[in-house]
Amino acid sequence: MADLPTAPDGPVSAPASSAAERALVARLLAGDEAAFVELVGRHHAPLRRLARVFVSSDASAEELVQETWVAVLDGLRGFEARASLKTWIFRILVNRAKTRREREARTTPLSALAPDAGAGDDDSGPAVDPARFDERGRWTAPPQHGSPEQALLDGETRARLAEAVAALPERQRALVVLRDIDGLTAEEACNVLGLSESNQRVLLHRARSRLRAELEQWMKR
Repeated sequence: MADLPTAPDGPVSAPASSAAERALVARLLAGDEAAFVELVGRHHAPLRRLARVFVSSDASAEELVQETWVAVLDGLRGFEARASLKTWIFRILVNRAKTRREREARTTPLSALAPDAGAGDDDSGPAVDPARFDERGRWTAPPQHGSPEQALLDGETRARLAEAVAALPERQRALVVLRDIDGLTAEEACNVLGLSESNQRVLLHRARSRLRAELEQWMKR
């Protein structure tokens, strides 16, 4: 499994926390239980999706998210609102995942750390002609399988897409989860994962290229 991403070109400046988020933090610091329920309801499912990128089971992902919520409560007084609250929380999860990995590596035999062979461990690409994407990184035309609407609604196609996402290298998979599933901006994703803007753009394009290639092959069958 690949290492958690770093930012060789330095961090991207994060959008500041909004007034609404600062008010929510104030309620949390005042012990408002409803505020915490609201926060968990808003971010628990996306956090669980991101956690699943870094661990091998749903149970481990849930455990990692629970650890993250504890760390959020413990560190809330140190939240300086220089980034959005969401970005800060997601970044805590990534750091917790890194800590967990380092801890587990100390107790894992060296023979178990050898990476598996195969495309899933290769962070290079792309697998599809870049000209088939627009300036925002979106497909200029969807893979053809009847109508695009039929393809998107097809359960088997969606299941195959989920498998293809799961097979992506870790950094690419994390970006697809954050950008294409949970709707974070490029700036937010860079700050969550500690990536430079240029690195984020390249990795996301490679991920989308691989997914496009997988879908086209699936639809041809």
